[in-house]
Amino acid sequence: MPIRPAADPATDWTRSRPDIVVYVPRGKPHNDTDNEHFLVYPAPKSDELIALWTQSSCEGRGDNHLMLARSADGEHWGEPVRVVGTSAGGREKQASWGFLVIARCGRIYCFYTKEAERFDYSRQGCGLMGCLVSDDNATTWKAADDVPMPRNRFDSPDPTVPKNWIVWQKPIRDARGRWLAGYTQCTSKDVFPPPEGWWTIDSRSAFMRFENLDDGPNPRDLHISWLPADREGLEVPHRYYPTMSVAQEPSVVLLPDGRLFTTMRTMEGHIWYSVSDNDGDTWRAPEVLRLRDDGAPLRHPLSCCPVYDVGPERYLLLYHNNDGTKEEFSQYCRNWKRNQLDYIRNPM
Repeated sequence: MPIRPAADPATDWTRSRPDIVVYVPRGKPHNDTDNEHFLVYPAPKSDELIALWTQSSCEGRGDNHLMLARSADGEHWGEPVRVVGTSAGGREKQASWGFLVIARCGRIYCFYTKEAERFDYSRQGCGLMGCLVSDDNATTWKAADDVPMPRNRFDSPDPTVPKNWIVWQKPIRDARGRWLAGYTQCTSKDVFPPPEGWWTIDSRSAFMRFENLDDGPNPRDLHISWLPADREGLEVPHRYYPTMSVAQEPSVVLLPDGRLFTTMRTMEGHIWYSVSDNDGDTWRAPEVLRLRDDGAPLRHPLSCCPVYDVGPERYLLLYHNNDGTKEEFSQYCRNWKRNQLDYIRNPM
């Protein structure tokens, strides 16, 4: 397998000619080289935009923290501040994959995967559901009680080991105006050890619906429905290991008729999707997403496939148009010596 030359991180970010630059990393001493999971929200008490993302020296290195930046016009962004998580050179527990949910009353909740004393696969993808609250437009934050998450048969039998879970996309409002977020649950290695590496971890897509968040309650009084109500997540069989599921990073939109539509990344070689006609309580059995009824399936590797409502009645879907194999690279090869996904996740 040929080794491709490494890019210069000082200039590589310019190759996509971005319209807007929010933050350029300053280097290793600041633990800020890796910036991902970038989510932008309208501030509830001003005309500003607020952006939240997970930052680290390198994904999986053990120093994840949440950063927040503000903009008055969406084009010029101020210096970001650390909200929670590991500081440069610090020994704080990690905070990963944070997302905001904004109540109609203006209170902002920040939820994230909070590193605990014990973990399953990784310290950044296993943890408690941490929570911070801001009542001043995300200027200051107060630590709140962790949010209880129900356990199921895919969690470690040891109750001191938290769930393997992350939320990847911003929540949306359902047909009744309630906030709903999709999340990935990965099965504990003590329940179903992956047959190969991390790319063959058993997983499912599920959803959390915030029933009373718009009232701005204390986090310990939040009422969350964990969905689907009839089973423990949406499953998609692995192409080569049909007894296991790989269904991850659900992205959700509200359809014009009030149904919910979700896309999921899989190891099957295509985007899979599902639809709910009752606000996420139950979902149709997942199936391959096609260009049209009985048309060609959308080829896609193990990579995010976000769908966005760009209205009115228009949606944008991003995908890679390969089934996990491209040139000499393949997500189905055994004993990866290099991360195959570095090469088949381009172009989008």
